[in-house]
Amino acid sequence: MRFKSLALAGASLLALTMTASAQVKIGFITTLSTPGGYLGEDARDGFLLAVNEEGGKLGGVPVQVLVEDDQLKPANGKQIAEKWLESEKVKLFTGVIFSNVSIATVPTILEAGGIFVSPNAGPSAFSGKACNKNYYVTSWQNDNLHESAGALAKKLGYKRMVLLAPNYPAGKDAIIGFKRTFGGEVIEEIYTSLDQTDFAAEMARVRAAKPDAVFQFHPGGQGIAFLKQWAQSGLKDQVPMVVASPSLEQKIVASVGDAAIGIAGTSHWNGDLPNEANKAFVKAFVAKYNREPTVYASQGYDAAKLIASGLKTSGEKLDADAFRSGMLKVDAKLVRGNFKFNNNQHPIQDWYEIKAVKGTDGKVVLQSGAKVLENHADAYAKDCAL
Repeated sequence: MRFKSLALAGASLLALTMTASAQVKIGFITTLSTPGGYLGEDARDGFLLAVNEEGGKLGGVPVQVLVEDDQLKPANGKQIAEKWLESEKVKLFTGVIFSNVSIATVPTILEAGGIFVSPNAGPSAFSGKACNKNYYVTSWQNDNLHESAGALAKKLGYKRMVLLAPNYPAGKDAIIGFKRTFGGEVIEEIYTSLDQTDFAAEMARVRAAKPDAVFQFHPGGQGIAFLKQWAQSGLKDQVPMVVASPSLEQKIVASVGDAAIGIAGTSHWNGDLPNEANKAFVKAFVAKYNREPTVYASQGYDAAKLIASGLKTSGEKLDADAFRSGMLKVDAKLVRGNFKFNNNQHPIQDWYEIKAVKGTDGKVVLQSGAKVLENHADAYAKDCAL
């Protein structure tokens, strides 16, 4: 299998920067190519920033981070995991961005006795009855973030809406989550393809439906294409839009500019959150990478900090029970602020309104607002026996 040279170069460079005495290998399987590649790039860079801040360690334990590109192909993610389990004896994995890759990859890791810590994907399939003591999600449960968007739409008084999302596990979870808190009438659910970049037909359907507002979930390059076409179609000035953070994050806003202004969004993190850990993270990320961090970078960083909590307890032997004890303590200051693990080892956290505004330099930036949901947990934890 051929992987993007960026991933291989990143892995080689990191191996050179770590000490020869590295005891714990961390397998970072992520998406670095396709229009969604910058999601994995930012998660990786946020994670490596935390490792570099400890001088090549996490929780005082030397680590070696292996990085490869799954190319947004589930079979690739599974194959990388199998290879590292066998050839590198990796026990601790992270990095997966997309839920279809996660669903194919995570069981392979867990069945081999490995540990998986998700910095992004949180599919419902692993959130309830199929929860596992060696499986952690440090970002969100997929429904969860879109529940915040549904709650915001309800707060804004919208009654009739059209919902759009890609036809893959996270897209289906997104629409289920939004409907759970919205409570209004869903005129139509429209499922797009995960690799789709032309949305003219879907926008014609929205125009014909004449909704009060629209909800859409399209991450990465898809989200950029969607918002540009939304503005070009004239719908931006006719139909309000409510989204969660994957559809209104820093890279998307920087790419579409004024087309993002007026969209109502929600997120558990933003660059302007005033806690000291976040201020230091944003400053350090910009200094190291010369770009603003996205929500994916924040999640990669927080995942590393939580893994550090686990390793601080387990040590180099990476005993799974000791690692779990450390993880669940959350002995770390996270950049999002308030956070704890639920019984299914998914987050309980706060969600904020966000909006795109013109900064003092004329650039469009994201600004945080009031809390939409506080100490919010996912709907599947009740079915988890942990």
